[in-house]
Amino acid sequence: MAQSGNNNAQTFLVNVGVVLDLETWVGRMGLSCINISLSDFYTSNPSYKTRLVLNVRDSKGDEVAAAAAALDLIKNKQVQAIIGPQGSLQANFIIHLGKKSHVPIISFSATGPSLSSIRSPYFIRAAQNDSSQVNAISVVVQAFGWREVVLIYVNNEFGEGIIPSLTDALEEVDTRVSYRSLIPPSATDSQILQELYKLMIMQARVFIMHMLPTLGSRLFVKAKEVGMTSEGYVWILTNGITDQLSSVDSSVVTSSMQGVLGINTYIPNTPNLNNFTARWKMKFQQDNPSVLNPTLNIFGYWAYDAAQALAMAVEEMGVANFTFQMFDASIDTTDLDIIGVSKSGPKLLQELASTTFTGLTGNFRIVHGQLEWSTFQIVNINGHAARGIGFWTQENGLRRDLYSFSKSKYSTSKSNLGSIIWPGDSTSIPKGWDTPTNGKRLKILVPVRDDFNPFVQVTNDLSTNTSKVTGYCIDIFQTIIEKLPYVVAYDLIPFAFSNGSSMGSYNDMIDQNYDGIVGDISITANRSLYVDFKAPYTEPGVAMLVPYKDSKGKNAWVFLKPLTWDLWLTIGCFFVFIAFVVWILEHQINEDFQGPAGHQVGTSFWFSFSIMVFAQRERVLSNLARFVVIVWVFVVLILTQCYTASLSSLLVVQNLQPTVVDVDELLKSGANVGYLENSFVYGILISYKSTEECDVLLSKGSDKGGIAAAFDEVPYIKFAISQYCKRYTMIPTLRSAGFGFVFPKGSPLVPDISRVILNDTEVLKMMEIENKWLPPKSNYPDSSNSLDLDSFWGLFLIAGAAAVLALLIFMVMFVKRNWHVVASPSGSLREKFVTLGRRFYERDLNSHTFEKARFRDRNMDDGDNEIAAVETLENTNFPLSLSRDISQNNDDINNEQGMPSIEQGLSNHVDEGCSND
Repeated sequence: MAQSGNNNAQTFLVNVGVVLDLETWVGRMGLSCINISLSDFYTSNPSYKTRLVLNVRDSKGDEVAAAAAALDLIKNKQVQAIIGPQGSLQANFIIHLGKKSHVPIISFSATGPSLSSIRSPYFIRAAQNDSSQVNAISVVVQAFGWREVVLIYVNNEFGEGIIPSLTDALEEVDTRVSYRSLIPPSATDSQILQELYKLMIMQARVFIMHMLPTLGSRLFVKAKEVGMTSEGYVWILTNGITDQLSSVDSSVVTSSMQGVLGINTYIPNTPNLNNFTARWKMKFQQDNPSVLNPTLNIFGYWAYDAAQALAMAVEEMGVANFTFQMFDASIDTTDLDIIGVSKSGPKLLQELASTTFTGLTGNFRIVHGQLEWSTFQIVNINGHAARGIGFWTQENGLRRDLYSFSKSKYSTSKSNLGSIIWPGDSTSIPKGWDTPTNGKRLKILVPVRDDFNPFVQVTNDLSTNTSKVTGYCIDIFQTIIEKLPYVVAYDLIPFAFSNGSSMGSYNDMIDQNYDGIVGDISITANRSLYVDFKAPYTEPGVAMLVPYKDSKGKNAWVFLKPLTWDLWLTIGCFFVFIAFVVWILEHQINEDFQGPAGHQVGTSFWFSFSIMVFAQRERVLSNLARFVVIVWVFVVLILTQCYTASLSSLLVVQNLQPTVVDVDELLKSGANVGYLENSFVYGILISYKSTEECDVLLSKGSDKGGIAAAFDEVPYIKFAISQYCKRYTMIPTLRSAGFGFVFPKGSPLVPDISRVILNDTEVLKMMEIENKWLPPKSNYPDSSNSLDLDSFWGLFLIAGAAAVLALLIFMVMFVKRNWHVVASPSGSLREKFVTLGRRFYERDLNSHTFEKARFRDRNMDDGDNEIAAVETLENTNFPLSLSRDISQNNDDINNEQGMPSIEQGLSNHVDEGCSND
C-alpha cells in the first residue's frame, strides 16, 4: 500500500491486477469500462481514503501467459485482487494461485459452469453462469412441443461447460438430445460443411447453438449455403452469441440469421445506462481513433460493475494492512511456494461477498461466489437486430410483459410470447422433425397371422410381390402418426414367425432390429424391461368368454314373470277391496248393485275387474264412488302399461343368463377353460387358435371335452362377441395393461404418441375405428327383472287412502241421516246395529236417483191426461186461440218445478173469455 497526498486528505493506494486479452474486443472494451468505472466512482466520492491502482497485463489469449501474468502480479506487485482473466480456461489456471495466495480473483467474462467457489473460495464471478439460461431454453422448447433437438457447440471449455446442465433441463421437459455436434474452435469451412451435412440427413430440425460470435457467424453462413436456414428449421442461440450480437457482421445477420431465436441476458434500459454508453463511446473513440463504430455489450457493463464493487469493498476495509506475508526465497522450493500470502485477502473476500448496489445491469449481489441470476429475454432476429418477444424468470416462467402484475403460476405456454418470424420468413410453427434427406424411413414390424384378422391383416399381392397391411391396429397407428406435431415416414414390414406358421411368440419380434412394432401386442412387465410401450390404445383387462343359458323352457308361464308374486297378490287384494268399497257406496242408490246377494257380489267383482280393460257396463251414481273409481282407474292404467312393456320385453328378447358368473364358480366346478394360443394367459388352460375353434370348444362344454369359459384380453373377447353376439357374453376377471405399440428404449415417439392417445378428441376417433373393426355387441339384456311391489306401493297407498276416505264420509253421512232411528234410549247396542244394517240394505228412496225416477214416472202419467184433454177440446169446437193456450200449458207441464194442470189452464181460459164478453 502506498500513500498519496492531495489538497483535501491523504489517500492510500491499493494495487490490483488486471489480466485480459487486449487483442480481443472484449478485453479492450472491458479495460476501458474498468477505467471509466473507477474514475466515476472516485469522482462521485472524493472523500474516500482509498484508491485502486491498476496493474494491467495482456494474456494474449494464452492460458500459460495468463497464469504467468497473475503470478508476476502477486509475487512482484503484491496486488490485493485481480480483475480477470477473460476466459474460463485461463481462469482454471489462475484460481489456484488465488487460492494459495488468498488473493481474490474477480472475472466479469469467464462464464463456464465448471468454475465455482467450491473449487476455489477466492474466485468471484461478477457475471452470469452459462447454466443459468438452460431452463429458459428448455421452456422455449417445451412451449412449442419439440421432442428432439441437436446440440451444436464449440469443442472447448466454454462450449462443453453448459452441455450437462442443458441436457438435464431438456430431459425434464421430455425432450431428447438426439445428437451432439462438436465444432473445433479453429474449424475450417470444409469441416463446418461436413458437420452440417451430417445434420441434414437427420430427422431432427431443432438446433441449439452454444459458441462465440466469431465461429457462430461462420457456421450460419455455411448453413445458409446448404439450405439449413429455410422454412422448417429451428435455430436457438444461447447468450454466448445473442449477448454479443452487435459484434457480428451485420451482413451475416441480415442474410443468414433471419428467424433465429435466442436467449439474451436482460438489461433494463435506464437513464444511467444510456448516459454511460454515450460517455464510453466518446471516450473509447478518443483513445482508439481507428475504431469507427465501437459497440458495447454485456461484458462491458459487468466489467464496470465489477470494478466498482472492488473499489467499494476496499473502501469498506479502511486503511488496513494491505501487505503480504513473504517466505524465505533462499529455501530450495518452487516459485509457487514463495509467492506470499495476502493478510487482507480473507477480509477483502468477505467484503466483496456482502457488497450490494445498483449497477448498470441492475442489482449487483454476489450469491455463492457469482452474480445473482437475472431475467432472460427471448429474442427473434429480424432485420439487423434481435427483437424481444418475451421474458423468462425463475418465478413466472414465460411472460409477455415483464412488469405486468400477474398471479399466474409458472408458465410454459407459447401464448405468452410475441409473434415470431421463423426461418424462411414463415409464420407457421415448425414441427421440429422432418423426413431426412437421405430417405431413411422408420422400420415398423407387423405380425403375419391368419387368425383374429381384424387386428392385423397382411395380404400378399403375388403379381407385384408386395404386401398390403390393414386392420384395427394399423388404422389406430396411422391415425396417431398423422396427429404428431412432425412428419414421420415409415414402412410397415410383415414379420413371419420363425416356426414357419402364422402363430408364434411376440417375444421373437421384440428381439429383432426395428424402429417400432405395431400389432395386437400386450403390455407386460417382463417385456417393458427390454422395450418401451406407449400408452395402451385398447381397453385394459383380461375377461372370460362364457356361453349364455337358454330360458325357453319357461315360456309357457312367461306371462306371470313381469310381476312378482307379492305384487300379484297385492293387486288381487285391491281388486276385491275396491269392489267392496264401490258396493257399499252404490248399494242404496244404484239398482245395478241391488238384488239377490249372489247377484250383488258378482256385479261388484265384475265392475272392479272390468276396470282393468276399461269395459265396465255398470254406472256409478255416487260422487264418492266416482272419486274412488277415478283413482283406481289411474292406478290400473299405470299397472297395465308397465305390465305390457315388461311382457313385451320377455317375449321379444330372449332371457339370456351367463353359464358362469365369476372365477370362483369355475374353480369350484373344476371345469375346463381355454386361452388363445401364445397369449400370456396360459399355463393351466386349454389353448385354441381361432374364434371358430373357441366357439366349438364352448359349444361342447367342459363335460364333453370342451371348455366352460375362455380367458383372454378384452379386445379378443370383444371380437369373439361381435361374431357370436347372441351366444356369448363377457365377464371381466383380471387386470392387464392392454395393447400397446412397441418401440426401442429411448425412442422419442413414445411420449408424443402417448399424448395423442390420451387426448379426448383422438379417443373418440379411435372408438370409431374400434366400432369399424370390432362391431359392438348387440343390445341383448342379460336378464329381465320382474316388477315388484316396491315400485308401486305409492300408487296402492293413494288408491287405498281414497277408498278409506270415501267409506268414512259415507258412514258419517249414513249415520247422520238415520240417527233418528237409533236415537231412542231403549234397545240394546246390538239391536241398534241391526237396525242400521237393515236401513243400509233397504233402498234409499229419498236419494236423488230415486226422486228423479219418480218424477219421470209422474211426467209420463201427466202427459197421457194432457193428450185426452186436448182431444176433448177439439171435439167441442173451441176457438183456435184456446187451442194455443192449451198447447202452451202443455209445454209448461214439462217444467220440473211444477205448473198448473190442464184443467186449471182450461178454467182460466174460460174465465178470461167470459170476462172479455
